[in-house]
Amino acid sequence: MAKTFTSTINVNNLLKFREAFYNDAKNVLAQNACSRVSPTEVSTSRNRVQECHHYYTNKIECEGKPVTNQRSSGRCWIFACLNVIRVPFIKHFNLEEFEFSQAHVFFWDKIERSNYFLNAIVQTAKRGETVDDRTTACLLSKPVEDGGQWDMLVNIITKYGLMPKKNFPESFSCETSNTLNVILNSKLREFAIILHKLVSDNATDNEIKTKIEEQMEIIYRIIGICLGIPPATFEWNYYDKSKVFNTIGPITPLDFYEKHVKPLFDVAEKVCLVSDPRPDNQYGKLYTLDMLNNMAGARKVLYNNQPIEVLIKAAQESIVNRGEPVWYGCQVSKRFSDKLGLEDLKIHDYQLVFGTEISIPMTKAQRMLYGESAMTHAMVLTGVNVDNGAPNKWRVENSWGEDRGDKGYLMMTTEWFKEYVFEVVVDRSLLSEEVLAVFQQEPQVLPIWDPMGTLA
Repeated sequence: MAKTFTSTINVNNLLKFREAFYNDAKNVLAQNACSRVSPTEVSTSRNRVQECHHYYTNKIECEGKPVTNQRSSGRCWIFACLNVIRVPFIKHFNLEEFEFSQAHVFFWDKIERSNYFLNAIVQTAKRGETVDDRTTACLLSKPVEDGGQWDMLVNIITKYGLMPKKNFPESFSCETSNTLNVILNSKLREFAIILHKLVSDNATDNEIKTKIEEQMEIIYRIIGICLGIPPATFEWNYYDKSKVFNTIGPITPLDFYEKHVKPLFDVAEKVCLVSDPRPDNQYGKLYTLDMLNNMAGARKVLYNNQPIEVLIKAAQESIVNRGEPVWYGCQVSKRFSDKLGLEDLKIHDYQLVFGTEISIPMTKAQRMLYGESAMTHAMVLTGVNVDNGAPNKWRVENSWGEDRGDKGYLMMTTEWFKEYVFEVVVDRSLLSEEVLAVFQQEPQVLPIWDPMGTLA
């Protein structure tokens, strides 16, 4: 039996720590400041702020208006996607401003994701897993949540289409989604108990399918009450920049996407590249995750793992050569000046304030392995600054309203990109045959709890 290791806090050491703290006047000054305002504000480097400017050598021709706001919800991946799609749409229809309905995508994602969870519970039960097994435990920890990945967006849009926001606007539970999620998760866990019993009692697949359909009627009712139910058909009336009145419809959301959006932006032609530098996850390989999706029987969540330089090059070419913005996933909170809208490794001088560096001493791979880094947010790249042939900073469209950064736009340095960006979505035409060939591989399956399983 291995000896138990214990390192207790020594009272004499505490006295030494206290004496050392107060013998350094800088600690007292930092304490005075950090006890009144956020440590990140105290750590913000004035010199670095003066060096960061929202100017770029290349910007897409038409940035979408208005600046969007996901409010108190985790729908960044939906907002970022629709913000990318609206750019060619606004240009084609000669519009001053436009938003697709985020609520429409959100509604159908909640429906499909609830059904996916119920299916996943059955599948894990049929694999012989109990509620104590790690995969099932992960599923039960968050039956549904707001975040998502690009392939999940493709699943929803290609099945349910899109519609203008005016035809299905926001509701309270769209903008403040926590209560809806709590209600849904409680009900889905209750349903999981029933499904587990059916499997253990050797119920037939048809009996289980019938039960899931009964459960989904209840789920549909809850979601419909909270979010509203998207119309089966709609009529879009709008004025273009010339003040000419136009109308489209009545039309279904799917036909609207197929006829009026897909020719301008085909979501299925965009592919997701990730950069996961962990030693066990090789570059040039295709990955997916066990039991991570939002739609039963649909497109898998696929990750084409490439060096970060490949992602940077593809993003730059998308903006410069195609004039097309780029959906990307990152860990937004690290080295991020919220109010100023700056994502920059040098924006916070933690060494000065705390006498030690924070996070940066670890490599990107180490941060992933030890729980320090994962994808948490999706945004849009709309500009890049190229200096001596290489990009050094990027213009970022966020979905938190106009109060942060440059009227809602952030600035991200390429050095920050290398450390905290995990994925980009670009048109497949920008990629080499070698990179595209990876999508033909049989994907290696990562467990649901893997860091790459976090949802933007």
